[in-house]
This record gives sequence, C-alpha cells and structure tokens, in this order.
Amino acid sequence: MKYYLYNPLANNGISVEIPGVEPMDASKVDYPSFFAGLKPDDEVVLIGGDGTVNYMINRVDPATIKNNVYLFGNGSGNDFLNDINEPTGKEVLLNPYLVNLPTARVGGKEYRFIDNMSFGIDGYCCEEADRIKAKNPNKKINYAGIAVKGLLFHFKPCHAWIEVDGKQYEFDNVWLAPTMKGRYVGGGMKIAPAQDRNGDLLTVVVYMCKSRLKTLKNFPSIFEGKHIYLKDMVKIMTGRKVHVKFDRPCAAQIDGETVLDVTEYWVEL
Repeated sequence: MKYYLYNPLANNGISVEIPGVEPMDASKVDYPSFFAGLKPDDEVVLIGGDGTVNYMINRVDPATIKNNVYLFGNGSGNDFLNDINEPTGKEVLLNPYLVNLPTARVGGKEYRFIDNMSFGIDGYCCEEADRIKAKNPNKKINYAGIAVKGLLFHFKPCHAWIEVDGKQYEFDNVWLAPTMKGRYVGGGMKIAPAQDRNGDLLTVVVYMCKSRLKTLKNFPSIFEGKHIYLKDMVKIMTGRKVHVKFDRPCAAQIDGETVLDVTEYWVEL
C-alpha cells in the first residue's frame, strides 16, 4: 500500500491534488509509530518541499526507515529537488539521500538537515515571511522583495567568527553564512556550486561587504553561482565540523524553517 502525507503549509498553502488519493496531514502523524506499523512492501509519499522533508527527518531517525519514501515536490523553494536535478510534480525516491545527514546544534536543540543550516539575510527573509503569514495566511510571499528591502534598509550585517575543522577565521560585514549539504539555499540561490551532497564534506560560504549598494548589486550573481568569483566578497571553506558565531542575535533557518534570536550554531557531518 502507498501512503500519502501532505504538508498543508507547503507552497504558501497551495495544495496539490493527486487523482484517487486521500492524503494524510503530515503534521498530525506520529512518525516513529507510523513507520513501525508499516508492512515491508508499503511505501510513503511526502507531498511538499524542503520543510516537509526536514519535519520528517527530525521526528524519526532516518536510519530506522526500511520502507521506500518518496517526495512529490510541492514546495515554495524546492532547493533539494533543484540540487538533485529533479522536477516538482513527480515522485522522487528519498531514501538514498537520507543517509549521512548533518546535525546542527542551535538554541540548545539538535536538528538534522537535508539542505543547509544558515543565518544572515536568508534567516531574516524567513522571519519576515513568518510575520506576513501570521497576519495574512493566504498572502503569497514575495521572498525576492523581502530580500531587496532587507539588503537596502532593514538587515544589518554582522561580525562573524567561524571555525571549520579547527581552523579559525574572522569576518566583518557578513550578510550570509550558510553551511551547505546541497548546493542551493533560499529557493534557488546556488550558493555552493561545487558542493556534493553525496560527499564527505560540507561547504561554508561567507558573503560579506561593507557597502549595501554593492551587496545588492552583486546579490543576483548567487542565483547562477557566479558570486564565487567575487574574491573580495566571498570566502568558501569545506570541512566536517563547523561553528559559526555572530556578534548579535538574528534569525536562522534550517531547510527554510525559522529559528529566532540565534548568535551561534554548530554543524557536524
């Protein structure tokens, strides 16, 4: 039997209908009990995006999942599917990608993630989007517009201390500092174009600049991965253990899910 679990918050609340299917609300599923009760040939389809996958992997240990699990893409960002070069609207087998997942420690809690752990302007965008949704749940979120306003006016860059596999670095005027399992962040930004999610290293990217206008002018280059040529603005490091610390609290995001008032995070692969 094939079970369909949908995320009612995915894709700005726009649902997808699959003929002949009555899906279950993924947010109401007790994942450990659900998977323990499946027969060996049962299959599961998640309908949603990065946040839907993140929700599952943080409620059941992926190592205990013996059944085939698929993702039917219906997210607003779909960074995971972009990274593995798969389209939305079809069932994609997840199991090969649920092994060797990184763990992040932030705010006294530990999380697994499938795409990235980050804070900076992307966390700010998630925080602002949450505020808009709280006031108007049916409003479509314009992440690009939020980012532009943040870059021009509202988000203040941070001083950052970063440690990667024991090597310590310090940066000023940091706008973005993600640790990447995949290549994409923020719904299509190719922030780590050389990252291999099947490899044994993570990529840490620092996007920094004192000038707001220069930051905004070069920001679109991230979508094509061309920002890596901006040597005075971008620093790229790889490793298995990462610690990122900012000089003030700001919002973080894990696979697009917001964590507020973060000053530091740790990641280990």
